[in-house]
Amino acid sequence: MDHNQSESNLSSDEFSRYARHISLPEIGIKGQEKLKTSSVACIGTGGLGSPLLIYLAAAGIGNIGIVDFDVVELSNLQRQIIHTTHSIGILKTLSAKEQILKINPSCKVDLFNEKLTSNNALAILKNYDVICDCSDNFPTRYLINDACLLLNKPSIYGSIAKFEGQASVFNLKADSPNYRDLIPTPPPKELIPSCSEAGVMGILPGIIGTIQATEVIKIITNIGFPLNGRVLIFNALTMNFKELKLRSNPENRNISQLIDYESYCSNIKVKNEVNFDIKNISATELKLLLSKASQEILLIDVRNPNEHIEGSISGSRLIPLSTIESGAAINEMKNLAAQKKLYIFCKSGKRSLRAIKHLKKFGITGINIEGGIEAWYKEKLN
Repeated sequence: MDHNQSESNLSSDEFSRYARHISLPEIGIKGQEKLKTSSVACIGTGGLGSPLLIYLAAAGIGNIGIVDFDVVELSNLQRQIIHTTHSIGILKTLSAKEQILKINPSCKVDLFNEKLTSNNALAILKNYDVICDCSDNFPTRYLINDACLLLNKPSIYGSIAKFEGQASVFNLKADSPNYRDLIPTPPPKELIPSCSEAGVMGILPGIIGTIQATEVIKIITNIGFPLNGRVLIFNALTMNFKELKLRSNPENRNISQLIDYESYCSNIKVKNEVNFDIKNISATELKLLLSKASQEILLIDVRNPNEHIEGSISGSRLIPLSTIESGAAINEMKNLAAQKKLYIFCKSGKRSLRAIKHLKKFGITGINIEGGIEAWYKEKLN
């Protein structure tokens, strides 16, 4: 053991494990020691969290906290590479911890098998040096952002959709931008397709999540130029990166407390939209109606064909939202509406609302099934 090793808090095994880091003058022994004594919280162990956690463990982060309440499903495995076929049905946090310890047994892994909320966010995140936003919804992103502002913690942001992803670093310095500078107000809920609705290229979160991990290592070791005040956007179809400058608005830092972010994000409506009088029916009410007058109604599934094949409400007819909005299915819908009452559903109720509003423009009336097929299955009605 040389003189530098004898004065370091790295073991001989760690010198071997992290030799390629230590060989980099920008990191060296001191940088690796910083990684060992650092702590990082990751919210979400899905597409983004998977590569991020794998590389942070391999890099030697001493303490990793994982926040997630979901379980591993078969459809996750196309992109959530920290999980395996054997992980299906178990908590994502447990699956992730198992893989992390296989990569690096020296990592201390804290598990929070719960949803991050306004009630627990500050208590969970306060003990970590860097916070990684690997979530997939706007309420959680605003929650993480505001909690980081209150705790004065840097937040490493990533998001993905279809073939495009973006990454940035928020709240790194006193004058740094935060998520509210990028998206001052949440978009209307009904305009936001979920990952299962819109789809995502499996490799894409690997690229963005790895970029997030890179930013974590740079910030902890204080090297390079983090994505502070910059948003990096990647398009997998064109294989192109572009960068946007992001300026800080001091007013967006005026956060005094955490709020109800679900309500905050759901209260935003589409601007300049006609306030359509849309009728709704619950899954339970629909079941009762089908038992009494099934011949008078027609169920329309506006999801994608692959979703319909996986499972639908018995007797429903597939007419994807895309064909309604493109106009290709309008005549068919007019003919169907002339014969029966149309009850329209999707996965959660967002696409069905869009379909009904579009059909209204052509004089076609549809009744929305609240909560979509998720509510139908939840009530165990099929």
